Amino acid sequence: MPQFAYTGRDERGQLVQGELEGASSSVVAGALVSQGVTPIEITAAGSAAPGEAQPGLLERLTEKKFAPTDVLMFSRQMNTLLKAGVPMMSALKGLEGSGEDKAISRVMRDLREGLESGNELSTCLLRYPKVFDAFYVAMVRVGEFTGTLQEIFLRLFDHLEFEKFMRDQVRSAIRYPMFVVITMAIAVMVINVFVIPTFAKVYAGFKTELPLITKGLIAFSNFTVAYWPALLGLLIVLAFGFRFYINTGRGRLVWDEYKLKIPIAGPIILNATLARFARSFALAIRSGVPAVQALTIVAGTVDNAHMARHIEGMREGVERGESLRRTAAAAGIFTPMVLQMLTVGEETGELDAMMNEIAELYQRDVEYSLKNLAAQIEPILIIGLGALVLLLALGVFLPIWDLGGAALGKK
Repeated sequence: MPQFAYTGRDERGQLVQGELEGASSSVVAGALVSQGVTPIEITAAGSAAPGEAQPGLLERLTEKKFAPTDVLMFSRQMNTLLKAGVPMMSALKGLEGSGEDKAISRVMRDLREGLESGNELSTCLLRYPKVFDAFYVAMVRVGEFTGTLQEIFLRLFDHLEFEKFMRDQVRSAIRYPMFVVITMAIAVMVINVFVIPTFAKVYAGFKTELPLITKGLIAFSNFTVAYWPALLGLLIVLAFGFRFYINTGRGRLVWDEYKLKIPIAGPIILNATLARFARSFALAIRSGVPAVQALTIVAGTVDNAHMARHIEGMREGVERGESLRRTAAAAGIFTPMVLQMLTVGEETGELDAMMNEIAELYQRDVEYSLKNLAAQIEPILIIGLGALVLLLALGVFLPIWDLGGAALGKK
C-alpha cells in the first residue's frame, strides 16, 4: 500500500505533518479528518499506486490547469444540478463528460471515484488543496452535515465571484502606476544609451568647462553604456531574488504588510482585504461554522499574510473567552467602522448580516477609489515627469546656452 506525506492543522489550528499508508490520497484524507486533522496538502511519498495512470511530462506542461474561474463554474453547476434533483454521482459524471479540458475531467473523475469508494465529497476535495482551499472544503463539509449542500454551493459561487472581483480590483489599482513607472524607466534608459552619448560627442568639441548637471548626465550615460550587461544581469538577479523572497514565509509577511502602506494604492488594497474578510466570515457564520473555526479558515482567504497572522491571533483570543470586538481591536488591523459593526453584530446576534454590510460598504469604496485613481496619481506623475524633463533639458542645453552667450559676448 502506498505511503502519503501530509500537512494539516489539528483542532486547535496547530500545524501537523507526517505520513500515512492508504489506497489513495482520498482515503488518507478521510483518516485524517476522523482524527480531527484538517489536511492542507497530501502528496505521494513513494511511487504512484498500481494501475493509476500518470500523465506524461509533455501533457502536464501543456494541459490547461484548474483555474479559479473553473472552481466558480463548478460551484454554479453543482448548485444547478443538485437543485434539479440530480444525484451527486450522476452530477460529477456529467461534469466529467462535458469537460473539454483533460485536467478538469480528471479532477471530476477522481471526485466521482472517491465517492464510489465511500468517501464524502469534502474528503475527496482535500486531494486537490491547490484547487479547493480549506475554506471551500470546510463549507462543503458544513453543507454535508446540515443537508444544505445545494445552498452551500450557491453561497460559494457568490463568494468566489466576489473574491474574483476584489482580486481584479486590487490588480487594477497596482497595474496603472506600475505601468507608468516602468515606462518612465525605459525612457530614461533609452535617453542614457542613445541620446546623451550623441550630445557628449558634440560637447567634446567645445573644449570648454561643462555645467555640473551635464557632467553628471554624461558620467551616468557612460557608466550605463559601459556596464549595461552587468546592470541587466543585476536587474534580473534582483527580480528573481525578490520573487524568491516573497515566496518565503518571512518575505511574504513583510511584502504583504508593505503593500498596505503604499501611498494611494495601499488604502485600496486594505479596503479590498477587509471586504474579503467580512464576506468570508459572514458566509462561514451564516453556514453554522463556530467563530473559532471560522476565523481559522477565513485567515486563508484574505490573500494577505500580514492580515492572516492577526486574524489567527483573534482566534487565540476567542479561544480564551474574549469577545470578537476585543480581539479585533487588539489585532490593530481593523477600522473603527468594522469594530463598531462587530460590536453590534455580537450584541444583536446578527453578526453575519453586519459583516455583509461591511463587505458591501468596502466593495463600493474600492470601486469609487479605483474610478478616481487616475485623478489621484496624475499630479504625482506629472510632477515626476516634469522634474525628469527639466533635468534632462538643463543637462543637454545648458552647454549650448553657455556657448551662445560666450559668442555674443565676444561680439
